[in-house]
Amino acid sequence: MKLSVRRGLLAAAATVGLIMVAATPQATAAGPQHPAPTTRTEQADGQRVAPGDAVRDGSPDSAVDRVADFYGAYIDAVADGTDDLSSSLRAHYLTADLQQRLAAWEEANHADGVLRAQDVPTHWEVQYHDSGAGHLFTTVTLTWGTGPNAGHTQLAVQSDLSTKLISDIEDAPAGS
Repeated sequence: MKLSVRRGLLAAAATVGLIMVAATPQATAAGPQHPAPTTRTEQADGQRVAPGDAVRDGSPDSAVDRVADFYGAYIDAVADGTDDLSSSLRAHYLTADLQQRLAAWEEANHADGVLRAQDVPTHWEVQYHDSGAGHLFTTVTLTWGTGPNAGHTQLAVQSDLSTKLISDIEDAPAGS
């Protein structure tokens, strides 16, 4: 008798639990799920996005994502005037050899070697270009200014596939 009462209580508890789960909004580790919005908003930079849209994503296993992560964080740090952060980012994402070559380039050119400029870009974009011989090559496009008069610079960025560290930054050849 006791066994059948326990089974009855467990069945009732399970039924109540299922009803409660069905009645509550679904939640994940990322938080409650909300329906996709039907309207879009405009950000200060003119880009149209809807709340909940993924703005950026990536993986620490992807060398392309690491280049994009570096440039995004580096440009933010330089724009914010956080020199110690930009130095820490260089130490984390760039090979020691590249850091030394950038220091020499900066001394000779009186500009930031990562950005190849004295100013801070208003936008950046990273695209996969090629890979081979243990390296991955990306093209980083930097935008200077806004509107129809905005300028663009392209950089050829090389990453070592074994470490995913950026090992070279140069001006991209014309037409890349």
